[in-house]
Amino acid sequence: MKKLFTLLTACLLAYLFSYSQEPINVIVIGAHPDDADIRAGGTAIKFAKAGHNVMFVSLTNGDAGHHEKGGGALARIRRAEAQEAGKRFGVEYVVLDNHDGELMPTLEIRKDVIRLIRKWNADIVMGPRPNDYHPDHRNAAILVQDAAYMVIVPNVASDVPPLEKNPVFLYVEDRFQKPYPFEPDIAVDISDEFEQKIYGIAAHESQMFEWLPWTGGRLDQVPKGETERLKWLADWRKPNISDDVRNSLKKWYGAEKANKITDAEAFEICEYGRRPSDEEIRKLFPFFE
Repeated sequence: MKKLFTLLTACLLAYLFSYSQEPINVIVIGAHPDDADIRAGGTAIKFAKAGHNVMFVSLTNGDAGHHEKGGGALARIRRAEAQEAGKRFGVEYVVLDNHDGELMPTLEIRKDVIRLIRKWNADIVMGPRPNDYHPDHRNAAILVQDAAYMVIVPNVASDVPPLEKNPVFLYVEDRFQKPYPFEPDIAVDISDEFEQKIYGIAAHESQMFEWLPWTGGRLDQVPKGETERLKWLADWRKPNISDDVRNSLKKWYGAEKANKITDAEAFEICEYGRRPSDEEIRKLFPFFE
């Protein structure tokens, strides 16, 4: 009886906390339409379902990412795909009009990033690390890093009021090893959200079922039917939980639950933003046990 009472009390406190807490504002910035979806889509769904605010940002319009289409026509397709993906994820989706394959860390785009983060009143900013095969990804990382401190400086991009405190900036997970491998400071269980994440990613039809399979030499393997495509995409995009990510899951969820988690997304704390304590991380990610 005592254990039952303790459990009910904990559930009640969690319920009350979820309704008393101010909404958390999360912005995920990538170089292309679909970058944010792939790296943080499951976590975004968790935030959105809990009543928090999430924005996906693509710094380019994606007008180079196809083997048959291109230019303005492709940009319109990818913008429409992003808007559909946003509906499926339950997030707002912004696509900037910079050319795909030509993204540079210019002062003008840095100010665009600063303004977006400020207008969203971001608590958490997610983006790529600057170690990547794609120049757009590397330059997107530089742009986010260069905005990390400037979002609180009043005289930079002064047409938008500065944030009162620096957000927590996080890197999304990648596989690159040099100069150092990704460090999963935070890991999120997305087992219950994985199916919806795949459905959201599938909205980027020109990428998931045309361009990326073509670059990988397996366009002939893409199924025709929607159900078959979703299964094929899930098999392709199912995350491989490394030992380091599993250990991070154990930290945040406890060993018993962590060992049962089938799908996860991980994040590394960027030193250029606010350095949160474990207690603050638990407040920013209110679905940890």
